[in-house]
Amino acid sequence: MLTLFHHPMSTGSRYVRLILNEYDIEVQLIEENSWARRKEFLSLNPAGTLPVLLAEGDVPVAGASVIAEYIDETRGALKRSRRLFPEDSLNRAEVRRLVDWFLSKFENEVTRHMARERIFKLHMTAEQGGGAPDSAAIRAARANITQHMRYIDWLTATRNWLAGPAPTYADMAAAASISILDYLGEIKWAEYRAARDWYTRMKSRPSFRPLLSDRVRGLPPASHYGDLDF
Repeated sequence: MLTLFHHPMSTGSRYVRLILNEYDIEVQLIEENSWARRKEFLSLNPAGTLPVLLAEGDVPVAGASVIAEYIDETRGALKRSRRLFPEDSLNRAEVRRLVDWFLSKFENEVTRHMARERIFKLHMTAEQGGGAPDSAAIRAARANITQHMRYIDWLTATRNWLAGPAPTYADMAAAASISILDYLGEIKWAEYRAARDWYTRMKSRPSFRPLLSDRVRGLPPASHYGDLDF
């Protein structure tokens, strides 16, 4: 069985979990607080970042995009119509572009700050960087949500799924990012009808159900978080 070191509110971790769930791959989940800098975890990934997958032979594969490529090469190619990575090189390029958008741009401008200030700091010691949320960082992240949601709304209004006619890694990356903000009640869904309809379809997929069960100690989700239709 594969083992995934993850955190429930890590975008990259959620992305990989969705892919594993889509492919019905059995995996043991181990929750890891990356800020703790455990020696045992650093021996697997010296960068100290999540997620990390222990593959066959307990070989560590580190990083969300790297893990996703590994899963596609070892499992996805056998899934035929269920494969989340297109065969065509240009379609693959578009999927990669959007995955990078959500795991890099969206993460650095919005999700990382929201998760750290509103979630992670609740469980960090002062030495680890815990304490009161940085209100300036939260304001800046909130200001960036609008442009990203408008882009998602445009994509979902002009395409069946984010990168084309079928679900791909792009949808998994976007849903992983957005679901953290949705947990925190940070998205004004009434303003983004096409994006809301797409996200409703994502939430309704069996692969998404375990994520809807995730909870943060001391911080309950927004009231609609677990609803499949909202």
